[in-house]
Amino acid sequence: MSARRRLGDRGSVVAEFAVALPAVVLVLLLGAGALGVASRHVRLQDAAADAARLAARGEPDARVHDAVAAAAAGAVAGIEYRGDLVCVTASANAVLPVRVSATSCALAGGW
Repeated sequence: MSARRRLGDRGSVVAEFAVALPAVVLVLLLGAGALGVASRHVRLQDAAADAARLAARGEPDARVHDAVAAAAAGAVAGIEYRGDLVCVTASANAVLPVRVSATSCALAGGW
């Protein structure tokens, strides 16, 4: 009887693996997507800081927009003057269907 019982369990490991594999792949893909979003956000934050310093020094707006666009593909910049501050907001689409943005400000006229 033990031989029959062992034959009845045959293939159960493969079936369990087939059920668990899509869940593991989904978790790995979501983790990779989250890392992509975080990486894009860091690049945008750096680009916004650089662009804010450029705008605060009086560089042309086209130069500010180019600095943001060079940092991340498809990124756009918005420039806003808030009293003595010049703020730049950089935004772009990330790996997942998420829009990522970062804002940085610099003192106008600062060198």
